[in-house]
Order: sequence, then structure tokens, then C-alpha cells
Amino acid sequence: MEIDVRYTSFAAVGDSFTEGMSDGLPNGAYRGWADLLAARLAARSPGFRYANLAVRGKLIGQIVAEQTRPAAAMGADLVTLVGGLNDVLRPKCDVEAVCAHLEEAVASLAPTCRQLVLMRSPARRGPVMERMRPRMEQLFDFVDELAVRHGALVVDLFSSETLGDPRMWADDRLHLNAEGHRRVAEAVWQALGHEAESEWNAPLPAYLPPGWLARRTADLRFAREHLLPWIGRRLTNRSSGDGRPAKRPELLPYEG
Repeated sequence: MEIDVRYTSFAAVGDSFTEGMSDGLPNGAYRGWADLLAARLAARSPGFRYANLAVRGKLIGQIVAEQTRPAAAMGADLVTLVGGLNDVLRPKCDVEAVCAHLEEAVASLAPTCRQLVLMRSPARRGPVMERMRPRMEQLFDFVDELAVRHGALVVDLFSSETLGDPRMWADDRLHLNAEGHRRVAEAVWQALGHEAESEWNAPLPAYLPPGWLARRTADLRFAREHLLPWIGRRLTNRSSGDGRPAKRPELLPYEG
């Protein structure tokens, strides 16, 4: 049964996942699951307001320093917080420090809203994810602990085999594609107690994997267009979000 909880405002906090990469729009902007969720919530609540403070490339310490205080001051009914994966994907990562920053963010945000939503973020299945799995599971176990202590909801996307399917991911292999973001929006929608509009975790149809030559060609293109630039930013201590403003820095009436 659907719970008739109407949210009048929504503030999203995080990194590229919440900004909406790589759910591209014709004008070159990104949409993403948070925008999709805001549109659905706005349809149920006249005067609905929405802010999205997320900026691509941000580490959890930067999210705490730059986003949590403004988000807390907004006093939105609903707040989502997703962060930490940019940290754990780096070669050297102090997961305990990441968890401490995350706890600081949750402690700041939880008292200011009616509902705080955290996530066990999705991960593209493959060798890279398997190398990082212990760190990710440590982080997500802590997310579960925080949710219990602060009355937050946790949306478990990490356990989804469907969202881990490479077909749900963009060519950069770091961000969900449009269908992936649509499914995340549906998962959060249902976690908030709303009636399902689709089965977000429905398995994808079987498919024949591409042959060796097609895979190697895709690997070379990925390395040239995405991996090498990413390594270059790491070596020069730069981020894709440097100098980039928040997506929607103010809690303003939503206009689709």
C-alpha cells in the first residue's frame, strides 16, 4: 500500500552520481535520478522546491565542507546524501576517514529534514569493482549503521545485479546511463513509500556479449577518451569539478 507522504521540498547532496552524469540531454546538460525524482515529487505537491548541490568529482571531505551546511540551512523536507565512492576508488584511501566525514555530514543533515536518504551506491560489475569491493562494503556497512542511528532510509543499489550490468553504464564506465538513472529514481521513489510505477530491479534480457575485436576496440576508446584524462587529473591533483558551480544551488520552485 502506498504511504501518502507529500514532500514540499528536496535538497540533493553529493557528487557526479547525484549531479546526473551521464544522463545527457540534447542541450548538453545532464538530468539524472535526482532530477527525475524531483519531477515526480513536484507533480504531487504544488509549489514544490528543489535544490541540487552536487558537483562532479567531489570527495566526501569536500562535500562536507561545501554542501552540507548550505543544504542543512535550507530545511528541505527531503534530503539525499550520496558520497565517498570517489574516495574509495582512489589507489590510496583511508576508509575510516571517509566514514568519519560521512558521519559528520549525516549528523549535520538529519536533524534539519523530515527524511534523510542514504544509498549503497551502484557499481559496474567487473575486475575493477572486485578489487575495490572490500572498501566499498566497509563504507556501505557504515552507511547502514548511520541510518539506524539517525533514522535515515538506505536505498541498496549495490546489491542489484541489474544496475551492475555494463549495459546500465555509460562509455566512461564510471556513470550510469539514462536507463540506469531512471531505475535509481524509481528505487528511491519506492523507498519513500510510493506505489511502484515499474520494477526498478527487473533483470535485463539475455544478450550475446561482443566479440574479442569489438571488446578490444571499446577498451582502447575507453582508455583514450576517459581513463587517460582521469589519470592525468589524479597526477596533477585536479578534479573534473574544479571551478564548477552546484547544479541547482538554491531551493527554488521546481520547473520541469
